[in-house]
Amino acid sequence: TQSTWEMNEVSPENVSYEDQSAYDVADMVKQFFRDLPEPLLMSKLGETFLHIYQYVPKEQQLRAVQAAIMLMSDENREVLQTLLCFLNDVTSVEENQMTSMNIAVCLAPSLFHLNIIKKESSPRVMQKKYATGKPDQKDLSENLAATQGLAHMITECDRLFEIPHEIFCQSRNSYIEAEVHSPTLEDLGKQMDEESGNYQTYIESLIHNLCKDAKDKFKGWVTCSSMENTDLCYKKVGDRNPLRLWKASIEVEAPPSVVLNRVLRERHLWDEDFLQWKIIETLDKQTEIYQYVLNSMAPHPTRDFLVLRSWRTDLPKGMCVLVAISVEHEETPLMGDVRAIVLDSQYLIEPCGSGKSRLTHICRIDLRGHSLDWYNKGFGHLCLAEVANIQNSFQPLTAEGPETKI
Repeated sequence: TQSTWEMNEVSPENVSYEDQSAYDVADMVKQFFRDLPEPLLMSKLGETFLHIYQYVPKEQQLRAVQAAIMLMSDENREVLQTLLCFLNDVTSVEENQMTSMNIAVCLAPSLFHLNIIKKESSPRVMQKKYATGKPDQKDLSENLAATQGLAHMITECDRLFEIPHEIFCQSRNSYIEAEVHSPTLEDLGKQMDEESGNYQTYIESLIHNLCKDAKDKFKGWVTCSSMENTDLCYKKVGDRNPLRLWKASIEVEAPPSVVLNRVLRERHLWDEDFLQWKIIETLDKQTEIYQYVLNSMAPHPTRDFLVLRSWRTDLPKGMCVLVAISVEHEETPLMGDVRAIVLDSQYLIEPCGSGKSRLTHICRIDLRGHSLDWYNKGFGHLCLAEVANIQNSFQPLTAEGPETKI
């Protein structure tokens, strides 16, 4: 197990499990969940899940678990869904000879952190609890509930993450009120003050404001901690949508025009989740309606984006700019599973000498299916990871790469 664990620690992106023992990999998975500072099912909710399988009648357990899952943080819920669907796949392969109950017996203690002595427990309680050398009735009851519960969750993984109809109906009005709709090209023109406003003048105003903010050194942003040689900031936007506007910056080993082309036409070189794309309509030489799809780890949905985007390469001081915003466009069908909304996406690429550029991405996207807490805690770091990927796509081959004879 140690070698499998070490390979994941050293180079998680390059691990092959083809020649690994299934038992070693399973043991590593167990150890991973057992070593988490907080159980996957969360300290606050772990007892709730156990109580559902201890005290709630069987016919009501699915509903109760669905409700408990809605209380989980986004990241824990997504990991749980990924894991349960994977385990369900394992049980469906006859060759594995594993039922959901077999798997639950192995994994439940690690997922629920059962039988792990809590640090806050007093020595007297711990001594009493284990003095007899065997677990007490409460431990046995919790172990049974955890095992039966995990087996049930593996079996019902496809239904667990659905929102019960009555809860959806109760919250429907507030969702409709907060619903974000993409504007049409005409709508963008109406957002301009002047009567002759259209989508072109809207784009020009975006580019003008971006260049002005850059000239003023982006005043009024809140700085976050980030990786070395990167900047991450955010600010609140004064509209009805609570999502923050994020700004991530990094230096790239390429001139602005090359970086712009990498962002505009070569996303496959820096985004491993990039699945497919299509130019829906070319509006002019530097403006288009563009559709693309980003992948998610199964079983999570792919995200479909439909944006108006426009770019400039003739700005003062050799700067390049790309701006994008989601639009509605003649019933363009989905290529992915869920239509995400780009509220704002602006790339500013400034030359900084020696053929290098300063890349700044300003971003505000509703990916659909996440809480405000998830966006506030994690979305900025995803923006930072994106500009880092763009930077890395220009890195020269390492010493381990192919050699060239000169």
